[in-house]
Amino acid sequence: MLVGFFCLFVLSAADVASSEKLCSYQDVLNHLNLTRNNELFTMARPVRDYRQSTNVSLDILLYAILDVRETDQTFIPYVWMFLSWENHHISWDPADFCGIESISIPTEMLWKPDLTIEEMTEKDRAPPSPYIIIKSDGVVKMQNDLVLVSTCRMHVYKFPFDTQSCNLSIKTIIHSVAEIHLFQNSSSKEATEESRELMRTQYEWLFVNMKVTSQTVTSFGFDQDVVIYTINMKRRSILYIVNFLLPVLFFLCLDLSSFLISEHGGEKLSFKITVLLAVTVLQLILNDILPASSNRIPLIALYCIGVFGLMMLSLLETIVVMYLIQKDSAPQEDKGEEGRCLKENKQGEVNFHNCEGEEKTWNLCVCVSHVSADEDPAERLKQMEHGPNYKVKEHDEDMTDESESFEKLAGDLREALKTLTLFLNRKEEGKPGYWTRKTRTINKVFFVFYVTAATLFLICMFFHWNGEH
Repeated sequence: MLVGFFCLFVLSAADVASSEKLCSYQDVLNHLNLTRNNELFTMARPVRDYRQSTNVSLDILLYAILDVRETDQTFIPYVWMFLSWENHHISWDPADFCGIESISIPTEMLWKPDLTIEEMTEKDRAPPSPYIIIKSDGVVKMQNDLVLVSTCRMHVYKFPFDTQSCNLSIKTIIHSVAEIHLFQNSSSKEATEESRELMRTQYEWLFVNMKVTSQTVTSFGFDQDVVIYTINMKRRSILYIVNFLLPVLFFLCLDLSSFLISEHGGEKLSFKITVLLAVTVLQLILNDILPASSNRIPLIALYCIGVFGLMMLSLLETIVVMYLIQKDSAPQEDKGEEGRCLKENKQGEVNFHNCEGEEKTWNLCVCVSHVSADEDPAERLKQMEHGPNYKVKEHDEDMTDESESFEKLAGDLREALKTLTLFLNRKEEGKPGYWTRKTRTINKVFFVFYVTAATLFLICMFFHWNGEH
């Protein structure tokens, strides 16, 4: 009886002592012999047999799309990288250390795989993680945040309705596939869903999906595993439609409406030149956006060139029409100057030396119009019939009456001639010339051609932008 009681007391005391045992992370580190004096051991690849490869699991999640530079053809993502591998020299029983299953230590205390991203062109700007986590079964986990400036070949043929695909190819620097076996931990679907939930900002892009593939490549004479993360994203095109495509279309409509402006004057020509210069300014802005190394001419550049070409044809047509109208109005101005010679005589006389066709018709008016105010018209007629030496009688009343009637008749003829000349000149000015009538036909035909060509061009551009690349 006493022996049983004594055994029960000893067991209960042992349980109390074990429950009061204190454990620390340093005990685990001391057990694993992870100290500063043991760097040679911890820096080597952690395998018991050098012929055994180290399996490294990799996961990458897209946290943000910071920038996409078309001109430089660079892609700047913010990603989270998760790595895990097994260290054969590190393990412990959690029961011996109060249930401790994992500890964190500085990253420089253990070996890490030498991974690199082939597309990276600049050093990572995010600070590296200072710690790594060690599991009791020897699994080491590491997490890093990376701001990558990587190269990405941009396909801007359908800009601004384009979809870009940028790769992040991850491999080791010096280890072969026999030493480090690199593989992805998550599938493409899982990586896409997790990245979509984690996404914070996408700049002007819309994240579509992420594809994960792995392959073995031969470089520098040995094989290496490469895990490729392909990030697919689509551009948000609404700003480019509002700020670029629609203004160019509006300028095309303005050029089309210029056919309502009259060609008589320089307003139509100056208006067309102003619209053409506005499209040129938009082309200069587009030149700063698109990369110069594109293999194919982007559709938006063809769109601007097509609209610019239509406007240029419209401008050339306006110049030709104005030239023909000017050519048609030149003879009318000469005729108008010849008609003005009939009313520029201040003395009321009709001078016909510039009007060749009417000199013989109005010969009598010419003779009467040159009679001075002090000279009798009858005496002038007598002198013309009998010669300049003929003398008439000074007091001949019959001749005086006849001279008055001749003078009245001459005045009436002069007034009638002036009225008839003004009427004929106005009639000739109101009647369109030959080339003016032809320009109306030219304008109608070119307007139909312009509308048809512009409509077909816009339809073709629409189908090319929405078709498969």
